[in-house]
Amino acid sequence: MTGTTIAWLMIAATMVVAYLLGSFPTGYLVAKYKGIDIRKVGSGSIGATNILRTLGKKAGAAVMMLDILKGVLAVYAVYWLYISFFGETICRLDEGTRAAIADVANAVRAGDNSAIVTFGNSEAGLCLDLALYQPWIAVGAAIFAILGHSKSVWLGFKGGKSVATSLGVLLALNPIVGLGTLIVFALTAVITKIVSISSILGAIATMILMLVLRQPLAYQLLALVGGTYVIWLHRANIARLRNGTEPKIGKKINLS
Repeated sequence: MTGTTIAWLMIAATMVVAYLLGSFPTGYLVAKYKGIDIRKVGSGSIGATNILRTLGKKAGAAVMMLDILKGVLAVYAVYWLYISFFGETICRLDEGTRAAIADVANAVRAGDNSAIVTFGNSEAGLCLDLALYQPWIAVGAAIFAILGHSKSVWLGFKGGKSVATSLGVLLALNPIVGLGTLIVFALTAVITKIVSISSILGAIATMILMLVLRQPLAYQLLALVGGTYVIWLHRANIARLRNGTEPKIGKKINLS
C-alpha cells in the first residue's frame, strides 16, 4: 500500500471519528439520566439551551462544556494525525526539507501561491501536499463534527443546533476567533437574555473575524457555510422572535 493511499485512508477515518464525536448525544444522555426524554420537552433540541431550560444551570453548563469539547477533539484529531502519524511515519524527512515544506505551506496559506515548489523526492512531494491540505482537512473534520451534533446517528439523525460544537471547532482552529465569538455570544446573552439571538450574532461575528484576521480560505468558507447552517437551524427561533414568544434565559420549563 502506497503512502498516498495510507494518507487518504487515515484522513477518511478522521472524518468518521469527527462525525462520531459530534454525534455523541451528550444532552440526551444527561436528560435521560434524570428520567427525561429531552426530545419531547421544550424545543425538542438536545443542546445546552434546552437542557438549561429543562434541568437548570448546572446541567446546561455541563452539556455546553461537553459539546464544546466534542468540537475541539474533532479538530485536534486532525492535528494528531499530522503530528503523530504523518510526521513520524510517512514524512520521515531531514530537518531542512521539513522546514522548506513548512515555509511553502505557510506562504500559500497567507495567499502566496507562487511559493509552491516541486520536490524531486516523491515522499517530500506527498508531505508538501499533506501540509497544503491540512487546513481543508481540519475544516472537513469541523464540518463533520457540526453535522454530527445536529444529525446524530444515535438519535435517528436528529439532534441540536450545533452552537456549542461550532464554538469548540473554532477554539481549536483559531483561539482568537473562538474567543471573539464567545465574547459576542456572552455579551449578547447578558444584554438580551435570549440564547438564540446570541447564537445568531455569534455566527455572524465568526464570519467577520475570519475575514478581518485573514484566516486561510478554508477557515473563511467554514465560517460562511457553518455560520449559515447554524442560523438556518434557528429558523424556528427566528419565527418565535418575530412573534415575541422566544423564551429568555432563566425561564425554566414546567415538567409537571
